Amino acid sequence: MEVLRPQLIRLGGRIYRKNPIQEQTYQHEEEDEDFYQGFVECAEEPCDAYEVVQTQQGFRCTVKAPSLLYKHIVGKRGDTRKKLEVETKTSISIPKPGQEGEIVITGQHRSGVISARTRIDVLLLTFRRKQPFTHFLAFFLNEVEIQERFLKFQEEVLEKCSMDHGVDSTIFQNPRKLHLTIGMLVLLSEQEIQQTCEMLQQCKEEFIDDISGGKPLEVEMAGIEYMNDDPGMVDVLYAKVHMKDGSNRLQELVDRVLERFQASGLIVKEWNSVKLHATVMNTLFRKDPNAEGRYNLYTADGKYIFKERESFDGRNILKLFENFYFGTLKLNSIHISQRFTVDSFGNYASCGQIDFS
Repeated sequence: MEVLRPQLIRLGGRIYRKNPIQEQTYQHEEEDEDFYQGFVECAEEPCDAYEVVQTQQGFRCTVKAPSLLYKHIVGKRGDTRKKLEVETKTSISIPKPGQEGEIVITGQHRSGVISARTRIDVLLLTFRRKQPFTHFLAFFLNEVEIQERFLKFQEEVLEKCSMDHGVDSTIFQNPRKLHLTIGMLVLLSEQEIQQTCEMLQQCKEEFIDDISGGKPLEVEMAGIEYMNDDPGMVDVLYAKVHMKDGSNRLQELVDRVLERFQASGLIVKEWNSVKLHATVMNTLFRKDPNAEGRYNLYTADGKYIFKERESFDGRNILKLFENFYFGTLKLNSIHISQRFTVDSFGNYASCGQIDFS
C-alpha cells in the first residue's frame, strides 16, 4: 500500500484513511494472532452514526461483534487494546474468548469514545474481510429436468471433446449442486445468520413481491460461456440463465438484493451487478470435487490459499455446445446456503429462505 495513497474505508457516511496493518510474529507465540500497528486518521467532531450515551462517569458506547473477532481488538498480550485506550483516553471492555456479548467503550470525552469506536470498526472490518466466506445467497437450479439435461451435456462433451487438453469427467459440477449465486457472505454467529434472514425478508416485502408478482420466475438455462479471455485456456465454463419471457425482472431482482446487502455491510461491494450464471465446469474440481470456485481464497485464520489449477481447452466445447439447452425451471426461493455442507438430497444445506409464492 502506498503511503501517499492509503486505502479508504466508508463508515457511517464518512470516509477514513486506513494506515497499513502489519502482522508481526513473536517467538513462541501463535502466528495467527495479529498485532495492529496503524490506525485510521479520523475526525474528532461528533458522529451521529454512533449512539453514545452520557453517564455519570462520562460517555459510553457499545459495539456488537462476533466473538471470533475479539482477539483482533485485544491483540498480542493485549497490546492493541492498550494502544487504543491510551490514544483515545478510553477504557475498552471486551468479553472473554468464547463468550458472546458487546464491546463496551467508556471515557470522559465523547470525542474519545467516538474515535475508539471508529478505530474498532476499522479493525473489525479489516479482519472480517480476511475470513473465508461461510454462506451465500442463491437460487437452486437442480430440478430433475435440469439435472438430466446437465448429465446429457456432460456425456456429449466427454464423447466429443475428451481428447482436448484438460477435458475429463472430474471438472464437471455435481448436478445436485447447480445454483445461481447472488452474493457471498461471511456470517460468524447465529445472530448474523438471523440478521441475514431478516434482511432477506425485508427485501421480499419492499421490492421482491412487486417484481415477481408473488409468483415464481420462469427462467431458461441455455447457452454456455467462459469466464476468462482465452477459450483455449478455460478454468470456469458456465450456463447462462435468463427470463423465459425476455424481460429483465430476474436481473433487476438480484441486483436490488445485492445492493441492499452491500449497503448493510453483509456483502462486501465488488460488483454493481450480479452475473447470471450457473457453473457447469470448473478446473478446481479436478483435485477437489468439493471446491467452490474462486471463493476458496482464505483459511479460517485469514491466510491466503493458492490453488494450482490446470486449465482446459474449451474451443471445441464452445463451438459444439454454444447454444446447448439445459431446460426451463421456476425460481421460487432465495436460499441462505452454507458452504461445504449438504442436505439429505446432496444439495447445499439451507439455513434460511424466502419464497415468492
